[in-house]
Amino acid sequence: MAVQRNMDPKKCPMPSQEPNVRNKNFSEVAIGYTYEMAVNEAKRCLNCPKKPCQSGCPVGIDIPAFIAKVAEEDMDGAFEILSASSALPAVCGRVCPQETQCEGKCVRGIKGESVGIGRLERFVADWHREHSDEKPRMPEQNGHKVAIIGAGPSGLTAAGDLAKAGYGVTVYEALHLAGGVLVYGIPEFRLPKAIVQQEIDNLKAIGVKIETNMVIGKILTIDELFEMGYDAVYIASGAGLPRFMGIPGESLKGVYSANEYLTRVNLMKAYKDNSKTPIKKSKNVAVVGGGNVAMDAARSAMRLGAENVYIVYRRGMEELPARAEEVEHAQEEGIIFKTLTNPVEVLGDENGMVRGIRCVEMELGEPDESGRRRPVVKEGSEFEIEIDTMIMSIGTSPNPLIRQTTPGLDTNRHGCIITNGDDGLTTREGVYAGGDAVTGAATVILAMGAGKQAAKAIDEYIQSKQ
Repeated sequence: MAVQRNMDPKKCPMPSQEPNVRNKNFSEVAIGYTYEMAVNEAKRCLNCPKKPCQSGCPVGIDIPAFIAKVAEEDMDGAFEILSASSALPAVCGRVCPQETQCEGKCVRGIKGESVGIGRLERFVADWHREHSDEKPRMPEQNGHKVAIIGAGPSGLTAAGDLAKAGYGVTVYEALHLAGGVLVYGIPEFRLPKAIVQQEIDNLKAIGVKIETNMVIGKILTIDELFEMGYDAVYIASGAGLPRFMGIPGESLKGVYSANEYLTRVNLMKAYKDNSKTPIKKSKNVAVVGGGNVAMDAARSAMRLGAENVYIVYRRGMEELPARAEEVEHAQEEGIIFKTLTNPVEVLGDENGMVRGIRCVEMELGEPDESGRRRPVVKEGSEFEIEIDTMIMSIGTSPNPLIRQTTPGLDTNRHGCIITNGDDGLTTREGVYAGGDAVTGAATVILAMGAGKQAAKAIDEYIQSKQ
């Protein structure tokens, strides 16, 4: 079908809640494209024969092909192409950093704005969920079993690919709900949990078994999993151990890790009026850090009723590692950015509660080993910020439980599992690993890419032993 191109240099804007409305509720910020918007945006794609956008996608989606189907108004065909590569398209369309991946390589971005690839992926996945009655088909079983540790994006992706190849897959999840960071970390206003559950239900429909409340390393070891008849194990346990700065006052009441704060808000539903989960109703909040998790924590605090929420970050606005869209949304919602600022002490009152933080101003010096300019302290620049809650969002590392209970499993000095880098093979035969357990905290889509690579390698490993 011949499609008339849309040569508008700008992508179709995403309809969203107004900032001063959305910063008081936990409903999804972005409302999503209408059918007409999606078709019109899809017509901006030039369908480049070399597909530079696809090279920027960690899971290798045939992006021009699925967008061409949208332009032709064949939404079922578009979803078929998407789901062939991505186990979680509705999730990726919402939380992937497309601007640095697929959209960052889009040819339309050279002289204008890139095609809204993520917005189209979201639209197609949502359209299919709302309009299709087709149920996933159970693949024919091949008689082999694989155990997966962790029901986050990497584990779920590997589970889906292995189940489609005929493997009996069981996912062992430490928490009481599957989804990993998708349910405990990313807030409802960015990723509705009903969408995550639908993606998980689709995996169950093709035979993936999910065992919750199963802490591997405590209830079962990896060696015991092999004794249960599994042919291979994939470790996708993430990086859920929070880091702190080691400054005075971090043990005061009112200091949270971002992991704890967001888990209470998201997984345990502390934002609901009838929730039994305790969380501090704060007036002035400081979130230390500049990544997506920091933005999520700050925006959640604002929605929980805080009057002033500060992002305290030791580099400048240009160096913020969070997605530009998340920073923009935070600014629109009234989050105050205290950049080139570093806390040196958490201040407490006579009851052991947080009353403020002492900070120093920073300036950027010479680049460090990462290539970013190193922040250095301005002499005599100390000042205080009055707060009652402090949220630390300066990174996470893998929980040590698995490495401590698995002889022969090598890790690096950060506690991350060492693999060969290509297919996730660890220093133990038949044991693979990927996602944040290997890289440290990274993005959902990179974890999914690792899950796809590992699933392929596990299949080749098991088949080679026949």
